[in-house]
Amino acid sequence: MSKRLLIAGLAAAALATPAFAQQACVQPAEQTAFQVRALQSQLMVAALTCAPADNIYAANYRQFLDRYKPQLEQAFRTMQGHYRRTAGAGNRGERALDQHVTTLANINNQDGTRQGSLFCRNAASLFQQALAAPQEMGALATVAQNNNLANPHGRAECTTPAAATPSGNSARGRNRSADSGTVRTAEAATR
Repeated sequence: MSKRLLIAGLAAAALATPAFAQQACVQPAEQTAFQVRALQSQLMVAALTCAPADNIYAANYRQFLDRYKPQLEQAFRTMQGHYRRTAGAGNRGERALDQHVTTLANINNQDGTRQGSLFCRNAASLFQQALAAPQEMGALATVAQNNNLANPHGRAECTTPAAATPSGNSARGRNRSADSGTVRTAEAATR
């Protein structure tokens, strides 16, 4: 019995080490990717919500997707790496990523509802800023950060770099926690 207790104690001690805590944190490159995805999500919600009759928002969103395709793909791959690192490879990591993307779309949709008629005006300005940004991950992350876009990963930034995570630009912004609400999965189609 004491051998089992010793093993359990060692396992608990291993989980309490700083190295384990670093596994659940967000590396600078991952933070940048989360910010880029937050921007993409907010613009997607605007394209689906605002002025569908004149399609300017949808056209702007298509232009955004075309212009920043390499950066958006890089952000998605970096997020995949984050969830593989923190939730595990295979289905667990993919489910965690899917949950994050859905939560982000829900938060942005709810933000639009809270803003009411101001949402589309704000989105027009956000599209202008996004489409004027250089074709770099850091520039897109800065647009998201400057507009205080939701970033509901809920994890602190890492204090030491993880060996398995590529380095990149750091974008420090405020994180808003996820609200419950209607599930929107249209964003998954843009991955």
